[in-house]
Amino acid sequence: MSDISIFPDKAVMPTENDLVERLEDSYYIWKQIHDFVLSKYPNGVMEWNYPGKKYGWSYRIKDKKRAIIYFLPRDKYFKVAFVFGQKAYDTIMKSKIDEQIKNDLQNAKKYAEGRGVSIEVRDESVFSDIKQLTEIKLNF
Repeated sequence: MSDISIFPDKAVMPTENDLVERLEDSYYIWKQIHDFVLSKYPNGVMEWNYPGKKYGWSYRIKDKKRAIIYFLPRDKYFKVAFVFGQKAYDTIMKSKIDEQIKNDLQNAKKYAEGRGVSIEVRDESVFSDIKQLTEIKLNF
């Protein structure tokens, strides 16, 4: 199965209606996570991004200098992604966040800006972990 955005056309930026239609039930979880991030960081800048044909459209909320969270739309679900620096990584490893997320983060390639992790969101079961990760991201 391909892991590319359900919105591959650079010429057509996705709309809210496109999200509702393509994400179906998971749209409401997208909205909950989106609203939670903005409740923690009200000055967040929201933007669609098209990094290239290989990835398609994604959505992010960022502060002045970095992305806080990425939303990666897929067919009837989505992923969220974060990039964490060393201090945030250390905090996550000591936290009660799901072991699989910690393992994925630990095994992620380390870049200058940190390590990245993406989490598949099909239901609300990962919402608690995403909230914790968001708060850690905002603290570092």
